[in-house]
Amino acid sequence: MIPADAGAVLVPLARFAIEDRLGLTRGRAAPTASWLGEPGATFVTLTKHGELRGCIGSLEAWRGVGEDVASNARAAAFRDPRFPPVRADEVADLRVEVSLLSPATPLTFVDEADAVAQLRPGVDGVILSAAGRRGTFLPQVWEQLPEPGLFLAHLKRKAGLPASYWGPDVRLERYTVTKWTE
Repeated sequence: MIPADAGAVLVPLARFAIEDRLGLTRGRAAPTASWLGEPGATFVTLTKHGELRGCIGSLEAWRGVGEDVASNARAAAFRDPRFPPVRADEVADLRVEVSLLSPATPLTFVDEADAVAQLRPGVDGVILSAAGRRGTFLPQVWEQLPEPGLFLAHLKRKAGLPASYWGPDVRLERYTVTKWTE
């Protein structure tokens, strides 16, 4: 069982994974806890001066939460295709956020209007699958896109689909997160 105060370990673990890859840990050990081997799906979001600097995660719990956080932190810092790899001189300016995802549950809807009406702004993370594409927005994205129709249109574009795309192949799932930020 992952405790409610897990962020006190997970956020420093994410930062440690990034600093360790850059050779900045100077003999420090990674944070540990007995529950880090429990399965968990996480996203690690990096910002620099309030701007997104990287965000990578897992939608399903398929490995221990500690390994998931460390791997996603390194991926957000060094392999997010939207950004160049983080440099050692940037680390002090990074803000690390870890989101622990609940299991995703499918939405049942009759059309796009029905799907949009079921979305819970500020609560739901949403996974969209259609036309062989897949994309997700964490619940935090509602802060920038508070209107459900606009949120869904942007999610379609993130998945590589036109914002107006809709068809019988559209699948939506929702999840919630517990998040911790430095």
